Order: sequence, then structure tokens, then C-alpha cells
Amino acid sequence: MNNLSASRIAKIEQRLAVLNPISCQIEDDSALHAGHAGAASGAGHFRVTISSEKFNGIKSIQRHRLVYDAVGDLMQTDIHALVITALAPSEVP
Repeated sequence: MNNLSASRIAKIEQRLAVLNPISCQIEDDSALHAGHAGAASGAGHFRVTISSEKFNGIKSIQRHRLVYDAVGDLMQTDIHALVITALAPSEVP
């Protein structure tokens, strides 16, 4: 992992802290998308797997909205694509 990737992951992790995650794993998949038109901007492709009590009793789309709200302006600067797996604690394998 390079410094830019580590810095972006740290920013994402910091923003997701508002969801009080029980677990949070962030992967930088940007290298898999080299040459992709969306990668030209320099923003990255990330995969987030997060579990939080805040996801209890709400639908997947609402969970995703909470994640997008948490990362906020990073979607305009550091993140081109974000794959989200948002689980309630009871759904974690």
C-alpha cells in the first residue's frame, strides 16, 4: 500500500467513525481499475465492509445513505467508486 492509499483509507476510516462501527474494513481496489476512465481523475476505488448498531432495523439503501453521508465530500475528492457492505451486528458471519 502506498502513502496516498494509506492516507485515503485513514480519511475514510475517520469519517466512518461517526457510525460507531463494531468492525470496519476498508480496501483500496484502485489498482484493479487502472486505465478506467473514472480513474483518470486520480480518485480511488474502495471497498468498505462495516458493521454498526446504527444499521439495526433499517434497509440496505438507508445503510448505504448513512455511509455516503459519513464520507461526505470525500466522494468529490478522494473516492471515485465505493462498494459498500453494511451489516447490523446480528448479520456478521
